Amino acid sequence: MPSDNLKLLVGLGNPGNEYNKTRHNVGFMVLEEIARKNNCSFRENKKLFGRTCEFGIGTEKKRLLMPNTFMNESGKSVRSAKDWFNFENNQLIVLVDDMDLPLGKIRMRSKGSSGGHNGLKSIIKHLGTSEFKRLKIGIGSPSEDQQERKSKTISHVLGRFSKEEFTILNFIIKEIISCIELTDSNNWEKITTRLNSYKPINSDF
Repeated sequence: MPSDNLKLLVGLGNPGNEYNKTRHNVGFMVLEEIARKNNCSFRENKKLFGRTCEFGIGTEKKRLLMPNTFMNESGKSVRSAKDWFNFENNQLIVLVDDMDLPLGKIRMRSKGSSGGHNGLKSIIKHLGTSEFKRLKIGIGSPSEDQQERKSKTISHVLGRFSKEEFTILNFIIKEIISCIELTDSNNWEKITTRLNSYKPINSDF
């Protein structure tokens, strides 16, 4: 079995109906669609401080985790999952929103800083390393002006996608799922190149 065989996908977000489908919860949205497509249902797992489901068999088995902690404590859930399932950091992908990327763009990175994202910051702290795969999903910025951007950040990330934005997001989610389905038969370099160069149909990117 390859040492980087994907074992766990973590979607970041905030628990509770008031945060459902918000931009900050786009990681949850991807995992929910993966679960629907693979006919697996999320169940509460108190030991892992989150909701989990799994699909596949043998070396192709994959687990999905949506932390029940709020965003800034996501690392507590991820660390618990690592210890419980006994996987390596390079067998993990964290799906996370990114305000520095325009809607319609996605970026796979094998390591790096938190970029100011509280969820990634918590995971880096609890894992003790920044060397884990993260798939950043662009949600766009509320403003190009830095001062205005700062004042509108919270309302932006906790806001919901418009109908037009959601159409683009659906293309992105389908592409992410297609690439995840290839992880057992293709190398990460090819998958990363495909994700990082993806352009949604009928987009201006």
